[in-house]
Parts: sequence; structure tokens; C-alpha cells
Amino acid sequence: MTRDRLALWVTPLVLTLVAAALRFIGLWHPQELVFDETYYVKDAWTLLHLGYEGSWPEEANERFQQGDTDIYSPAASYVVHPPLGKWLIAIGMALFGADSGFGWRFSAALFGTLLVPLVYAIARRLSGSTAVGAVAGGLLAIDGLAIALSRVSLLDGFLAFFITLAFWFLLLDRDRTSARFDRGDGYAGPVFWNRPWIVAAGASLGAATAVKWSGLYVLAGVGIALVVADALARRRAGVREWYAAALVRQGPVTFLQLVPIAAVVYAISWTGWLVTTGGYDRGSDPNPLIALWNYHSSMYGFHVGLTSSHPYASPAWQWPLLLRPTAMWLGRPEAGEASCGWSDDCIAVIGSHPNPVTWYGAWAAVILIAVLLVRRRAGTYGFGFAFVLTGIAVTYLPWLLYPSRTIFQFYTVAMLPFLVIGLALALGWLARPRDPVIVRDPSPSEVAYATRAAATETRAWRLVAAVFLVLAVLAAVFFLPLSTGFLEPYDLWRLHNWLPGWV
Repeated sequence: MTRDRLALWVTPLVLTLVAAALRFIGLWHPQELVFDETYYVKDAWTLLHLGYEGSWPEEANERFQQGDTDIYSPAASYVVHPPLGKWLIAIGMALFGADSGFGWRFSAALFGTLLVPLVYAIARRLSGSTAVGAVAGGLLAIDGLAIALSRVSLLDGFLAFFITLAFWFLLLDRDRTSARFDRGDGYAGPVFWNRPWIVAAGASLGAATAVKWSGLYVLAGVGIALVVADALARRRAGVREWYAAALVRQGPVTFLQLVPIAAVVYAISWTGWLVTTGGYDRGSDPNPLIALWNYHSSMYGFHVGLTSSHPYASPAWQWPLLLRPTAMWLGRPEAGEASCGWSDDCIAVIGSHPNPVTWYGAWAAVILIAVLLVRRRAGTYGFGFAFVLTGIAVTYLPWLLYPSRTIFQFYTVAMLPFLVIGLALALGWLARPRDPVIVRDPSPSEVAYATRAAATETRAWRLVAAVFLVLAVLAAVFFLPLSTGFLEPYDLWRLHNWLPGWV
């Protein structure tokens, strides 16, 4: 018991320290605005000083990178994402300044680090196993996509955190609510008004939507999932009108617990725009709420019509195949700088490359757990499998509706927590102790044979799981330069490009 308690505390601490090291060490490198940092970092700086996104001159990037940050104009800039993610970036710059990449990337690294123990906690609670939780948290801690989105100030890392946090709250609500159906009347069951974790999930999804509008898909999907879960729980409890009760009685209550708080959190994120007068479209109507609606209409039109070509665009159907990761930054050593190892021809890259062993293994696990659920062979892992598939569905399937829209592989960081949790659960299911298969009225020798066979099968699957995890760790180390932007020999970089679209 002492060892178990020690593992319960030490495991997430170690995982968090590993994640922090991979995300914070050298965070100031490169001292350049990487990819869409050119928008979000500068927008965050003007939010901090104006309350809304201001404008910048043409040569702003070079001067900003050199520490000349007060060159913005109070003239409003047209932006197409809500402000919360940029406010979070601004907090890092308020704490550490804007004259270094560390300041403008601090918040991204912090939220990326905190995502690791959160994933550990979810996987452990779903499985009841510290080992399964450690596998999920560990794979996320060393994953290249998660590292890259923690070392570059884009919005998607914040989005991933708030979505995952909402699912943690849903898990807490499930554990709190599932034991309360015995108070039902047998016909429709009770209506649950006291569900604080649903309110917390709504607030978290409101924050996700205030980072990027794709949080709305998750909010809608979670609402549907809650109704379905409530209906199934009532059915298991013997409620006769379980479907109608979940939809007509509990459904509206769940809506009131989930959606209004999300709307409030979203609206609060726009406080800076509302209380000032210089924001884009702020003067379109004397009523600031109507002006905000006008601005949102314009933003919606932009997103719907976003079909411009981009060399690293990747439609959602390509994401499981990992055909086109996003190259966000490429650097070469300046003349006179030190070489990298055995070669004078060096290159540095930051890209949205997940660990391919983990990535492809996770999608294989998704197929496995879906089959197990359909065939009703998931056993005690059934709820965990359904939980993971729900998370993947709400973060992935909506993007399939936009085959012609310009979207990118790095959006998958929002589904990555559910993929690694699903992979960890699948490995846990495969490595579970097997019960011997014994025929009726067996002889002692048949019992002994069946016991040995079950033990052999268990050891074999545990060996397979261990070998897979070793390969995943080795692959993570091998691909680490692609997420940190550190110099490596050009020939080694070529070895990282397993598919043509990775170049």
C-alpha cells in the first residue's frame, strides 16, 4: 500500500517534470515569430495595452523580434479568432516581457505541460491503473506534436487543454451521478439539478470556444453525449421510459447546466473589446452587443469562405494517415556559426509531427476498441473505450464536413489526448490477466493446461505492449529535433521524412 500511494503521487510528478523539461528548455529559441505567431503574439501584445487587437507596420516582425515592441497603432486590426487564447499569451508577456521568445511562448508551454498530468488523471480514473495512466501521460509528454504546440504560441494548445479539462469534469460528474439512480421511481427516474461538474465542463468548453470556434463543435457533441449517456444509465437502472425521460426531462436541465455558463464565459472573453471603443467593428452599432454580433457575422463569413491554397494544407481525411504535417519554421546556421555533429550542412525545423509509432498505434487502437464495443467484449474497459471514442468524434468528425476548407494537420493536437488515452487503454486491455478457458467437467490436467495457456497468453501480450512502448520512446527521441527547432545534420533530417509529404 505504501508503494501504491508513493506511485500515485510520484508518477504524475515525474511525468510533469519530463513534460516541463521538453517544453521549457530552450523555449526562447528561435528568437523569431514562428508561423502564425506573427498574428497571435502581436495581437496579444496590443490586447494587453489597448484591450483590443491593434495594427502593426509592414516591418513589424523584425523590429518586434529585436525588442522594439511599441510600434503598434491604435487603429483596429481585423482578426478572425476570439481573444481568450491571445489573452493567455499576453499573460506570459506581462510576466516575462516581449523581448524574448520565452515571454511570448511561456503560456503555451505552461498549458502544454499541465495537459500531461490531466491526461494521466483521466486515463488512470478510466482504467483504475496507475500504469495505464502513466502510459497515456508519458506518451503525451514526449510526443512531437504536443511538444511543438507547446513551444510555439498558436491557439490550438490552449484549445486542447480546455477540451480535455471539460472531459475530466464530465468524468467526475459520471462518477458522482451514476450511483444516484436508485432514487428513481421506476417509470422515468429522477431529474438531476445538482450537477456542478457539468457546469464546470460548460465553463471549460466556453473557454475552448473563446480560444477557437471549433470549441462549439465539442460543446454540441458533449451535449448530445450527455443525453445518450443519461438514457443508457436510466436503462441500466430499470427505468421504463428511459429514452423519453433522458430526452424530455433531463435533457433540458442538462442544457441549462451546460450551455448558459459556456455563453457567459465566451462573452467575458470579449470584455476588452466591449469596454473600449477602438476595436474592429466596435462602432457598427451604438449597442455594443449588436456591434459584437455584427463582428461575429463578418468572422463567420471569413471562416466559411476560407479556401485559399496553402502548401501545408491538409484536409481532415488525411490526418489519420499523417500525410502532410505542417512545417512551421525552418532555419539554417549563419555564416561562422558552429556546425552540428558530423556535418557542416545543418538544418533546424519545427513541425507538427506527432510520434509516428504512437500516432499509427493510436489509430489502430481506435479501430480495436470500436470493434470491442460493437462485439460487447470490452468488459470493464467499456466505459473508457466509449469515453475515448466520444472525445475523438467531437474533435475530429466535424472537420470532415469541410473537405475544401484550408485546414492543417496541427489541428489534431485537440484530439491527441484522446488518442493517447485510447492507446493506453487498449494496451491495458491486451495486457490484462487472462482467465483460463475450461470445458465442462475438466480433468486436473486440463485445468492445469488451460491455466498455463492463459498465463502464456498474458505474458505474450505484455511483452508485445512493452516492445511497442520501447519503440515509441525510441521514436520520440529520434523525432525530437523536429519539434524543438534545434540544429541537426541535413542527412539526419532527411531520415526523419518517412513519407513524401513530410518534406
